[in-house]
Amino acid sequence: MPLNIRTYHDLTEPDRSGLAEQIGAQRRRVAERLAGVGRVIAVMSGKGGVGKSYVTAHLARALARAGRAVGVLDADLNGPTAARLLEAPPQPMQVGEDGVEPALAHGVKLVSMALLLEDGKPLAFRGPEAESWVWRGTLEAAALREFLGDVRWGALDLLLVDLPPGMQRFLELAELLAAPPAVLTVTIPTPESSDAVRRALAAARERGAALLGVVENMAGGAFPGDAGEVLAREFGIPLLARIPFNPPSQSWDDLRSALPVRRSGS
Repeated sequence: MPLNIRTYHDLTEPDRSGLAEQIGAQRRRVAERLAGVGRVIAVMSGKGGVGKSYVTAHLARALARAGRAVGVLDADLNGPTAARLLEAPPQPMQVGEDGVEPALAHGVKLVSMALLLEDGKPLAFRGPEAESWVWRGTLEAAALREFLGDVRWGALDLLLVDLPPGMQRFLELAELLAAPPAVLTVTIPTPESSDAVRRALAAARERGAALLGVVENMAGGAFPGDAGEVLAREFGIPLLARIPFNPPSQSWDDLRSALPVRRSGS
């Protein structure tokens, strides 16, 4: 007997839940909150341990020093580190009638799950533990949506989104925005890193994202290789910086100067 499987569009009242209308309303809310943001940049690699948060935080500080209005959204919900790297004050974010006010650290507007959790506590959603694998991804996507749509970002030249390993959070981010975010890619020099980052770059390009360039982190240290140069050449994008271990502040100013960005309204 053939299965009678209906798509959402085949459903009729009262089966329909208004899902399409809910999604449309959520996207409109995100668009309204980000109306004053010149550009959203996803900092990603597809791999863990390469220093995406480290690069995001120090790049944001360099941009702020140069007079840019910049924000950081820490989208690594389970391992948030941007708040500590930016030396954000420990007090929680303030909630007002018009939304959540981001924290401010070194001139950078910041939203991170670390500012919502008790120190040392893991992220835990309420719900039946037996089915957590079904709904946890949905709830994490909802948290990302709230960070974008409920926070008063205001006028920013740049919003840097620090992504966790893998591609799922990038895809969720792209679905929430009117157009895919631009991508700043971080790798370490090793061939193993280049293999993982290559797949992430290819996926982002297939999704229509603009590839801004590659940052090779931890260069010239214990990890030999030329992954940054290889990836830049392969994808036809610039190698923006090679960041050494214990980099001087000038390294971040050089990266900021090399990053192709545009100001709000331009």
